[in-house]
Amino acid sequence: MKITPQEQIQLDFMLSRYRNNSKVQQMRGYVQHGTISTYEHCERVTELAFLLNRRLKLGADEKTLVTGAFLHDFYLYDWHDYDGGTHRLHGFYHPGKASANAVKYFGVSDEAADVIKNHMWPLTITKMPNSRAAWIVCMADKIISTRETLLERKVSDRKCG
Repeated sequence: MKITPQEQIQLDFMLSRYRNNSKVQQMRGYVQHGTISTYEHCERVTELAFLLNRRLKLGADEKTLVTGAFLHDFYLYDWHDYDGGTHRLHGFYHPGKASANAVKYFGVSDEAADVIKNHMWPLTITKMPNSRAAWIVCMADKIISTRETLLERKVSDRKCG
């Protein structure tokens, strides 16, 4: 699936409020998976969620979908930093932190905050997506995360033995 030039313009317009924000820019300094920054990961999840919604005619609210997708990992720390075990349970706790940051810095809607809170299901078994937008972002995140983890790791991470 490829995004058309017109769709790229629409997506860029929807993200313009967030992309140049100094807090969002901090995500460029954190590694998400392999060699991919948290910012780039969020961009990829957003584009895939946007395309899935459009191509499959899933009918999710685009503003909620795009906002939730772009800010789904807006937790603002390096989850690889294990000093004192601080981020050992990152997978369970970062959706709440990202959602709180999205509300704090952008005043996102309850619906967008919910998309962010529930994107880690089924790991967060009690935080099940409950809207079309939340389901789409959850699935897009799994697809992109799998690709990044398996195919875009540092060469030294791929060596066995």
